[in-house]
This record gives sequence, C-alpha cells and structure tokens, in this order.
Amino acid sequence: MHNVIPISLAVLVSVGIIVIGCFYVVSPRRISAGFGLKVPASDSDTSAWLRLKGIRDIATGLAVLTLMFTTGSRTVGIVLLVFSIIPFGDMSNILVSGGRKATAFSVHGVTCAVMLFASLLLIHTFWNDAIVWIAI
Repeated sequence: MHNVIPISLAVLVSVGIIVIGCFYVVSPRRISAGFGLKVPASDSDTSAWLRLKGIRDIATGLAVLTLMFTTGSRTVGIVLLVFSIIPFGDMSNILVSGGRKATAFSVHGVTCAVMLFASLLLIHTFWNDAIVWIAI
C-alpha cells in the first residue's frame, strides 16, 4: 500500500513523457515551442532532430513502464533516479542557453524533482520491505 504514491508518480511521469514524445514525432515544430528555448529553424533537418528527441522520450517512458511490470520497486526507483538526469540536463541547458527560466524550472525542474521524489521513495520502500521480511 505504501508503494501507491511513488508508483503512481512513476506511471504519471512515464505516460506523460511518452505523450510528449509522440507530439515530437508527429508535430515537432509545434511542441518544441513549449520546451523553453527559442523555436528552432523550420527546415526538414531541424524537424528530424526534434523527432529524435521524441523517440528518446517514448523509449524512456516505455523503459520505466516495462520495468514496473517486470521487476521490483527498487529497480524502478534506481532507473527513475538515473533518468532524472534528463530533465535536469534539459533545465540546465535552457538556463545556460538563455531560454525561458520559468519553463526551465516549472516544467523541467519540477519533472526532475518529482522523479527524484518517486525514485527515492521506491528505493526506500524496497529496503523497508526487505528489513520486514528478514525480521520475519
């Protein structure tokens, strides 16, 4: 029962990034306006690079969902912890590049914080469960 909140957050982040990735694949120019950086040039090469971001997002979300169905909470927590580097990197890139600070913190920073929170809860839950089983 104590896994409900972190698992729900992990599902929310995973499904959300899959949806965003699908938008990048289908309509990369339109979705890129909300990323926090200046909208890139409108040529086929730029659209191709933006679609690559979409594919990365879809794969990342699917990886977490797959792990949720095939492994324990500790593994999901560790992978979320590692994947939290992505929104942190996005936020840092926007800030260093002179992008919109509000978007950097509100979208990418909050996503990173939610992923860190959920991952640490999942890792902590695993250790609490392990201690209970060892005590029994």
